[in-house]
Amino acid sequence: MTRVAGCELCALAAASPSPAVFENDRFAVILVDDAGYPGFARVIWKDHVRETSDLPDADRLLLNDAVWKLELAVREVMAPLKVNVASLGNVVPHLHWHVIPRYADDAHFPAPVWAQAVRETPAAVLARRKALLPQLADAITRRFASG
Repeated sequence: MTRVAGCELCALAAASPSPAVFENDRFAVILVDDAGYPGFARVIWKDHVRETSDLPDADRLLLNDAVWKLELAVREVMAPLKVNVASLGNVVPHLHWHVIPRYADDAHFPAPVWAQAVRETPAAVLARRKALLPQLADAITRRFASG
């Protein structure tokens, strides 16, 4: 396993105990602790590579399948208006995909979550969404356990 000193995602991939909801020897799926976006999740490739195009075909297909399964779980439990899927890596150049449930009432909609906020999501709405996180973890586990 290739790791790079100082890379926060390499450190996360090596963490024990793992914060992952699901993991195997190639990738980990985590729920991001983001108060404004309950259900925000990531697929993190364990080897330190920068781009999806750095992967052999079989690994690229495995990663794409993981992002797809995670999106399905997020849609099933969080029931968002839209799901944003992004692989940026500008700040942390380690291959990872963001899967983010989006709602018309979220702080940034319709802009990306990294843009300037245009409203405040009511605390009660965020609390209801946060209460779904155990169900989301179960849905992720179920989808990945099924192969």
